[in-house]
Amino acid sequence: MADDSPSTVADPHEGDQALSQLFSGRLAWRPDPKMVRQANLTRFLATWELADLDALRARAAEHPEWFWDAVVKDIGWHFAKPYDEVLDLSRGSHWPRWFTGGTTNLASTCLDRHATGPLRNRLAVIWEGEEGAVAKLTYRELYREANRLANAMAARGVGPGTVVGLYLPMIPEAVVATYAIAKLGAAYVPLFSGYGAEALATRLQDSGARWLICADGFYRRGRRVDMKSVADQAVAACPEVAATLVVNRTGQPTSMTPGRDHWWHDLVEEGDTTPRTAEVDSEHPFMVIYTSGTSGRPKGAVHVHPGFPLKAAQDLLHCFDLKSSDTLFWFTDMGWMMGPWEVLGGMALGATVLLYDGSPDYPGPDRLWSLVERHGVTVLGISPTAIRGLMAAGTDPVRQHDRSSLRILGSTGEPWTPEAWEWFFGEVGGARCPVINYSGGTEISGGILSGFPTEPCKPCAFGGPVPGMAAVILDEAGNPAPPGTVGELALTAPWPGMTRGFWNDPERYEETYWSRVPDTWVHGDFAVVDPEGFWYILGRSDDTIKVAGKRLGPAEAEGALAAHPAVREAAAIGVPHPIKGEVLVLFCVLHAGQSWDERLEAELSAAVASHLGKALKPDRIYAVAELPKTRNGKVVRRALKSAYLGRDPGDVSAIENLAALDAIPRLTAEGSAVQGSPGGAGPVGVGG
Repeated sequence: MADDSPSTVADPHEGDQALSQLFSGRLAWRPDPKMVRQANLTRFLATWELADLDALRARAAEHPEWFWDAVVKDIGWHFAKPYDEVLDLSRGSHWPRWFTGGTTNLASTCLDRHATGPLRNRLAVIWEGEEGAVAKLTYRELYREANRLANAMAARGVGPGTVVGLYLPMIPEAVVATYAIAKLGAAYVPLFSGYGAEALATRLQDSGARWLICADGFYRRGRRVDMKSVADQAVAACPEVAATLVVNRTGQPTSMTPGRDHWWHDLVEEGDTTPRTAEVDSEHPFMVIYTSGTSGRPKGAVHVHPGFPLKAAQDLLHCFDLKSSDTLFWFTDMGWMMGPWEVLGGMALGATVLLYDGSPDYPGPDRLWSLVERHGVTVLGISPTAIRGLMAAGTDPVRQHDRSSLRILGSTGEPWTPEAWEWFFGEVGGARCPVINYSGGTEISGGILSGFPTEPCKPCAFGGPVPGMAAVILDEAGNPAPPGTVGELALTAPWPGMTRGFWNDPERYEETYWSRVPDTWVHGDFAVVDPEGFWYILGRSDDTIKVAGKRLGPAEAEGALAAHPAVREAAAIGVPHPIKGEVLVLFCVLHAGQSWDERLEAELSAAVASHLGKALKPDRIYAVAELPKTRNGKVVRRALKSAYLGRDPGDVSAIENLAALDAIPRLTAEGSAVQGSPGGAGPVGVGG
């Protein structure tokens, strides 16, 4: 139905009560004066004699050259040859060039200067495997290992222009390889450790990778998962891959192809520890990282040395108040942007990063909280969906561990539900740590919106734009939306962390972000600002549901359903309807021991209608055993919707539990749902 649908179908303001309920949250946390005084952001404001965060945002948006030059100096980013110009826009906002004329290497700032300076004996990396193994590397030790690998790879022809695939779990070798590849001026492709052969081959082929670094396997829930045979299948379809370097992670029997495959421990013995860091142009790529699309092949976001790492470091400095005395732990994978973000951004600031290679609830639901206690984690990051999963075990697993080391909590991935936010804030952080809600993207190199440890926290909300991100909310005509109005999140000025296009596909990059509003990056998220100035993201705009002209973010409906005590988590989609344009369909996972019956279905439907307004009462609700998710906890709604409608779901390689899609009911041409595949957990459909 068109946007000007007659209000006789539904009152267009009926669902506004959902926003009112979202805005009504209390201020849950306020910083104490000591935290404000000691914050990195306070020091930065004082240096430039700025009154407050809003003044910094305004000046940074108006003068990006000033701001990013100030950030470079504040972080101490190393340029072997100083840049002549901070920002060159001669090719337009789509294709800015930063720090022109300068030469640098991310390894110089993130590793070398610490390894040869006062932090040389500080721990750079702590690693723990699911089976209980622990390893630690100081900055000096990591520096020696990275130089050794770089020298060994250089002797075999790796250098500027070489692309190396990195198919590793969260192990120390992933960090060593990241810096070794950067030191050589080569580029790397971080790949999700759970990829199958086809997904792996697609990315190796698209990037033109010549080397692949993989592991023999990893542990999940006490069993060994093979990686090398998957790598072999992928490489068989990639004749350009001339060498495979294999880390002996689990010691399982592994087939090695003579002349092509090399054990990591054998190859590094060939290299010496002579320092090696190639200084490259400021626009020299160091990473191609792939994101999935709704259709077509995955998109390879290109990032440069003083781009992604600089943005990651600035966000950690200002939004998470990270200091060299901190231990940062983000529950993620090296194949997602938060893996490189943690390693590069955290180490640029001289902090310790904790890597965990395993399931968050194995061998028990307290595993993550035991990691916090055992390694003294001070800054902890996790996705809202992962928290919702851990909530199912109750509070005892959390409370049995000392979490007093924590001072900052972080989250990213997707919108919160109020109940999950309150549990994270109250149970994990003891209501004393701010929850830094953080959202951006792989192409952004970090956050657009964030919370701040110098500002109050409100459940599920963001404090506002990250300094240096000229964020606005636009209406459907491309004009700034008034406060309280849902619109598209957009950016009106460039920043160094911008992707330098998609690998071998610049037209697709321009179409994705720059085709809707002149000289404006439209990000693809719906957002809104409440009367107190807090920002909210309501979900991806391509996930947005429009019922009789009323636009609805999936998080609003999911939060309404998940608020019911019977529901553990939920996902919402919009389904085509001949009269209303779309109708709301919900999928929920029930708490253990909870049975589905007519009474519960009526309660859930009524609860959602009460929260959103009767015009947005769900058309159907289904109880399912699980929702399709990535390893870091994102619910893949587009795939859920495609499965329900019987459409091609596009790239599903990042989904860890593909069986969840097989169990989704299919909507027939007559508009009724049929049972999912026989092998899945049978969903139960409910008429709205």
